[in-house]
Amino acid sequence: MEIKQFEDKNLAHFSYAILSNGEIALIDPARDPQPYYDFAKQHQAKIIAVIETHPHADFVSSHLEIHNTIGATIYVSKLLSADYIHQTFDEGDAIVLGHITLKSINTPGHSPDSISIVAIDEYGKEQAVFTGDTLFIGDCGRPDLREQAGAITVERAELAKQMYHSLRDKLMTLPDHVLVYPAHGAGSLCGKGLSDQKISTIGAEKISNWSLQNKSEADFVAELLIDQPFIPKYFPFDVEINKKGAEAFLESITKVERREPVTCKGCANSLNPEIIIIDTRPQDKFKKAHLKNAFNLMYDSKFETWLGSIVSPDEKFYLLAENETILNELIARTAKIGYEKQIVLAFTSDFGNTEMEYFDNKQLLDNAKAFTIVDIRNQSEVNAQTIFTDRIHIPLHELRERVNEIPVDKPIVVHCAGGYRSAAGSSIIKSKLNKAPQIFDLGEAVKTFQR
Repeated sequence: MEIKQFEDKNLAHFSYAILSNGEIALIDPARDPQPYYDFAKQHQAKIIAVIETHPHADFVSSHLEIHNTIGATIYVSKLLSADYIHQTFDEGDAIVLGHITLKSINTPGHSPDSISIVAIDEYGKEQAVFTGDTLFIGDCGRPDLREQAGAITVERAELAKQMYHSLRDKLMTLPDHVLVYPAHGAGSLCGKGLSDQKISTIGAEKISNWSLQNKSEADFVAELLIDQPFIPKYFPFDVEINKKGAEAFLESITKVERREPVTCKGCANSLNPEIIIIDTRPQDKFKKAHLKNAFNLMYDSKFETWLGSIVSPDEKFYLLAENETILNELIARTAKIGYEKQIVLAFTSDFGNTEMEYFDNKQLLDNAKAFTIVDIRNQSEVNAQTIFTDRIHIPLHELRERVNEIPVDKPIVVHCAGGYRSAAGSSIIKSKLNKAPQIFDLGEAVKTFQR
């Protein structure tokens, strides 16, 4: 048995190929299926099964495309009520893969339809468990994503209780040597304290993982529910896409309309002013010249997450990049969260009819009261560290809806923790608050004020 772990660092997502005697089963595949086809070709093997541990909220899976392309059977829990052709795979069910067996166990908690898959070798020994979003390295899955999404909706407190028992009655009963392969690592919003390790064992997690320690159900539930990350706008949307099955990846991204660079005022004026522009250029270029109604969501490792946190699943947008290579990459990354159909037009440009002034942070050091300071960090960050005592706190993912809460009687300074989000936040405020005297991005200079 060979296990190959695939990593999408931008979404902190792990997927897997399990190979035995020329047959492959995939677990929780990403939107682009090509890496799995390449793996199969390299090993002269056939992909016969695709297993989904649950309908994912944070990325779009290629399970249906793989089935339609090569005929692999899709296996999911019957509780998912999937809209595509599939084979149910629940407690007591097993798949023979070459010389090994893959056994399903129902492990609700992150979602009511979550399963984990135990790999049993040719000698009948349990060797690995693929835990989806139930058990992570150092953490367990959050229980608050299925209150308004999926075939079954369950209150977070009830799912937290189910998680308590799934961990103790199902996963902790596995032998200590069993390898743990989760669907996510550090940086994922599907949990709150994931380790940067990629693989662990049941025994190691029993020692170090807070969620597997000896505590009452009530204490576990209370600890699990507190301080979970925010829920991006796209999460419920992706649950529904994965329940139905997504359009083929390459087919979908090639439908995105592209245009030659926008280089003149006349071309810019042809854009619909009611549609926002996601400008992914570096912040220095954006500040020098950008199109009106543009949000500066820079090309970065967390582009997908913030795109799906700021833009709603039913909202159209223009996508702008500084060159064709980056533009094509960002279209593909947009498709990872199922937003590619919302791109009205994708283009490159350095032209701008609007600018944003650079900020001299000495002004803030000399007289902070002369400014309205807007802190757009997440609540957990604010709880952990106060940077400015006199400020308005509006997290970036809520900023568009709450921008009118910001007074316009003084210049506005926007900050986050390191400069990436404040570029987006200041551009959002600038596009929405025309009456504000000046709007500044504190950027990386925020580090000067951190203690």
